[in-house]
Amino acid sequence: MKILFIGDIVGRPGRHLVRDVLPRLVDQHMIDLVVANGENAAAGFGLTPDVVAELLDMGIDVLTTGNHVWDKRDGLVCLEQEPALLRPANYPVETPGRGVGVFQTAAGLSVAIVNLEGRVFMKSLDCPFRKADAILKELGPAQRIILVDFHAEATSEKGALAAYLDGRVSAIVGTHTHVQTADERVMPGGTAFISDAGMTGSRDSVIGIRKELSVQRFMTQMPVRYEIAKKDPVLCGVVVSIDEDSGLAKSIERIKVVGV
Repeated sequence: MKILFIGDIVGRPGRHLVRDVLPRLVDQHMIDLVVANGENAAAGFGLTPDVVAELLDMGIDVLTTGNHVWDKRDGLVCLEQEPALLRPANYPVETPGRGVGVFQTAAGLSVAIVNLEGRVFMKSLDCPFRKADAILKELGPAQRIILVDFHAEATSEKGALAAYLDGRVSAIVGTHTHVQTADERVMPGGTAFISDAGMTGSRDSVIGIRKELSVQRFMTQMPVRYEIAKKDPVLCGVVVSIDEDSGLAKSIERIKVVGV
């Protein structure tokens, strides 16, 4: 089977590009399940009910998130009401939503999606390594196909989690930095890994934000109200091919589609 993972969708430019190219990507790569990180999909920060509905209507099966999932208050209700929307599992149990979901493909295959967040240069959360252990124990050995979105800043932390879970999950896809890395590979134990899937938004930007605003903030060290950039959209992500019997990865391929 094949899973398409779409890197962090940033604002309307990212959403519109997904809408325009997703059907072609699904057909071209014979995709069974589409997963996308959507934490920046609503004007670059957070989610709203309308945006969640829009993304799912496009054909995205599962939406993962990260630290920006809390940025829009009206989007928090979605975490309780929409089973296809996940937040990092290692937040405190009192936070709304869930960090793990088991989904069925059209062919009836069971796929577990796990959302975790890193701690290096991020918030002080529960240990993602130990949380992953607990989740895998709860899922049990019968759940063979498991994809992890690890929303983290440090490449070292992402690589360490990949090494720790190698052979126990199908794939670990890094998100958060908005820069697609060139280290995709199937690890010795059979887990596909990439440090960061990249961003789906404006290339004419600083990680999706208008360039002049980002430059201003760095030069003045003063607060700046960020706005998303709109020109030159690009979709970044990966396609992971997984053996249905073993749950281990056969290949991982970077994808990049430039819009018009």
